[in-house]
Amino acid sequence: MEHKFTPKIREILTRHYPKNADEVFEKSHLIQYLNKKTKSASRGSKARGSFANLYAIYVLVEDYINKGYLDSENDYSDSEGAVYTEIFTRMRQLPFAKKLQNHALNSRMNEEFRKFFPDVSHLPIIRDLKTKRYWINQNILNIGLKEGVVNISNTVIDIVNAYVEAKRSAFDNFISYTTKLAQISVDEAEKAIAFINQQIQPNVDARIFEIVSYAILKSHYFDKVIYWGWEPEELNQDKLILYKTGRTNANDGGIDFVMKPLGRFFQVTETLDFNKYFLDIDKIQRYPITFVIKTEMDEDEIYRHMEENAVATYSIKAVVKRYMESIEEIINTQKLRQIFEEQVRLGKVKNIMDEIVIQSRVEFNYE
Repeated sequence: MEHKFTPKIREILTRHYPKNADEVFEKSHLIQYLNKKTKSASRGSKARGSFANLYAIYVLVEDYINKGYLDSENDYSDSEGAVYTEIFTRMRQLPFAKKLQNHALNSRMNEEFRKFFPDVSHLPIIRDLKTKRYWINQNILNIGLKEGVVNISNTVIDIVNAYVEAKRSAFDNFISYTTKLAQISVDEAEKAIAFINQQIQPNVDARIFEIVSYAILKSHYFDKVIYWGWEPEELNQDKLILYKTGRTNANDGGIDFVMKPLGRFFQVTETLDFNKYFLDIDKIQRYPITFVIKTEMDEDEIYRHMEENAVATYSIKAVVKRYMESIEEIINTQKLRQIFEEQVRLGKVKNIMDEIVIQSRVEFNYE
């Protein structure tokens, strides 16, 4: 696989192995894995980063180097391994990793590596569940070349660092650009409209789509007023407020936004797999839910697609009907654009852009 970041990887390899760079690339499955995982580096903030799996490798290779196994004759097979709490803490100290979970260390990285290289017997991460100790598999670091064996530990560190810097630059540009847009006037709203349209394209990072969706909908509902109370003569007047419940892709039961005081639930998604929708509905016990979907498909077509596929799977229309009735509303990209254009006319551009900046800084652990 060759992509825009591959030349950077080859440049790093050439720096470490002037005569054998191509041979190392061809023989190292770990370098090839890093090449696959860094293809988003040159695609800006629109592409999802791969920090978790890369950092799982990074901290173990770093531990391997720091403990002197690269430059000494000590036998790594005698190593007591890295303490889980220490390497996990180290992972979260790395850029954009403050809220990373432990899945990559525990299994996800190895599983993905095996998917890419099913015939390779050595998995990168070795762990002892009883002692909670971790090792990088030295067999995958030592590469046999025609001129002898080389250890790619420092190369791995340099590649991951280069990827992080590339992503940091992309996020810097994204934050800088959105901050500037937050200062534009209503007369220059075309720039903001173009920006929003760019952020709801199919190739955009799901996190950015969720952030932009939240900012638009928060502004939209804030203009709506509800009257409620226990007695007709004593009603409360409140504006609708949309809250973001956590980070994107979090294990939060399928609730991305919650509206107060109505208690509406919102789930942001980019899939049209009805099984995923019904799973989200089941997780909240069929409480009414609104789906915000990153698709250009017409709203009626979405409903029809979901219902037809559900009926074909369950065959019991009554069951499907109960699920479909739990869908309070579907908001596709077309409807999002219409809502945003309405907010532009109401002079809410700066509010939306400010919210995008705030949520982006939180989501990307931007310090």
